Amino acid sequence: MSDIPRRAVVRTAKLAALPLGIAGRATIGAGRRLGGRPAEVVATELQQRTAAQIFRVLGELKGGAMKLGQAMSVFEAALPDEVAAPYRAALTKLQEAAPPLPTAVMHRVLAEELGPDWRTLFAEFGDAPVAAASIGQVHRAVWADGRPVAVKVQYPGAGPALLADLNQLGRAARLFGSIVPGLDIKPLIEELKARVAEELDYRLEAAWQAAFAEAYADDPDIAIPRPIAGADRVIVSEWIDGTPLSTVISTGTTEQRDRAGLLLVRFLYSCPARAGLLHADPHPGNFRLLPDGRLGVLDFGAVNRLPGGLPEPVGRLARQTLAGDAAAVTDGLRAEGFVPPAAEIEAEELLGYLAPMLAPIADAEFTFTRGWLRAEATRIGDWRSTTAQLGRQLNLPPSYLLIHRVTLGAIGVLCQLGSTGHFRAEMEAWQPGFAEPGTPAARAARQANRPGRPLPVLRIREEAGVIEALAGPVVLGPQRPRRGRRRPAAAAGVAAPSATTRTRATTRSKAATKPKPIAEPKPTTGSKPTAGPEPVAKPRPTTRPKPTAGPKPPAGPASTSESVPVPRPDPDGEQ
Repeated sequence: MSDIPRRAVVRTAKLAALPLGIAGRATIGAGRRLGGRPAEVVATELQQRTAAQIFRVLGELKGGAMKLGQAMSVFEAALPDEVAAPYRAALTKLQEAAPPLPTAVMHRVLAEELGPDWRTLFAEFGDAPVAAASIGQVHRAVWADGRPVAVKVQYPGAGPALLADLNQLGRAARLFGSIVPGLDIKPLIEELKARVAEELDYRLEAAWQAAFAEAYADDPDIAIPRPIAGADRVIVSEWIDGTPLSTVISTGTTEQRDRAGLLLVRFLYSCPARAGLLHADPHPGNFRLLPDGRLGVLDFGAVNRLPGGLPEPVGRLARQTLAGDAAAVTDGLRAEGFVPPAAEIEAEELLGYLAPMLAPIADAEFTFTRGWLRAEATRIGDWRSTTAQLGRQLNLPPSYLLIHRVTLGAIGVLCQLGSTGHFRAEMEAWQPGFAEPGTPAARAARQANRPGRPLPVLRIREEAGVIEALAGPVVLGPQRPRRGRRRPAAAAGVAAPSATTRTRATTRSKAATKPKPIAEPKPTTGSKPTAGPEPVAKPRPTTRPKPTAGPKPPAGPASTSESVPVPRPDPDGEQ
């Protein structure tokens, strides 16, 4: 495979084979039932084979197909054991690996992005990928200054493949109901499509990662590798060693499972307060349990900006639900748009629908299990039940869509881990509105998410709804237009915008393929950019041209505060 299969006819044929295969197995199953085999046995067998085929095809295609498979893999814990067991290994593989690109293709991408002399940036470079996922693969290397680094290289053709897959899978969404009756993946597919451009722009991902790394610098619980260099389709970051969460799930000790689960919750609750950002892709392949007990976090392609911190209504409505205040919960959900104005829902019935979901934070300690998640999935997913009928009347406001996805994904991972922990305390410490008003915990959570708090500077800009990365310490040089697209003119004082805006272009000029190096801009007061080697150019073999001073980019509109880490609030209210 030289790159992601890009021809629509090839990818469509593979995806179209899924419903055809399901229809064929259903016909065989009908014959077996007529032949005397029990209907339950036949249904389980068909479900197992269907699931195995779906995830095998999603993994083979990479791109959007594999990304959907990864997003769905966290819900494996909700499936019955007799169905999940045959393809649990396939889901784990989707979280961690995909067929690698040939070395020559990977080298071509590195040369296009980092320059023909890209090898001079590294003291060592491993050609065999150590991990591969939906749109890129990771190589281990040693940076020129001796630091171990991870080099993520994007698959050629990832953009067209992502959109083509997600469009095709959206049309075939019903086939996933054959795995879990009642499962609706259409909202998930629409959300993935909305974020495709951002995830393809590795410069933007480097900007997100730099902000997270600054917010969690020297943290005793969370480890974020700093990005060293970034280009359109390549990111170079510090290397971190650790045990993948997928391994902890399969063979980890009870202590490891509990530690990983607690730190995952702590990270997801704290990052909006500390970074103004939410890591929006919580599947096991993106996390490591480090030897020193910290949780390592990888892959920042999917990020949601929450400069205002976690929404206060989430905490308040959860507290009122646990307190049994049905009227307040119903009024609050209507005010936030969860209950449509025309919906006629009894307050007590709504409370009964929501309360079981909050069991993990109802008491001081909770154990996540596959059994609990399966019971909840059955309770709200059986279309014949009154509970499911009530759920279908509710709405999910767009502003809460990504938070909802992250919450569900995290619950899926926690149930795979089987973690026991004090998860209520984490919510009290970080979620505004959840702790009892007037208590130290309530004041601490409100302070941690207060408006105007210091946040890491985001080297991004947003124009007409398009988010782009500014030139900065993690950018090797000016961006080059590549065949098939053009870039808009640069704004005053800003290097050419990143790859988020994709349009048809004129052919690449020689000058564009040989950019002059730019100096790293001076960091904003309080920031701690990671120093990398000199920018890439195409110098003479014996000398390196001295970079000229580059203009200082303006601060991005999303955040202009100094890069000062936010202190973690103490549950007792001490800062």
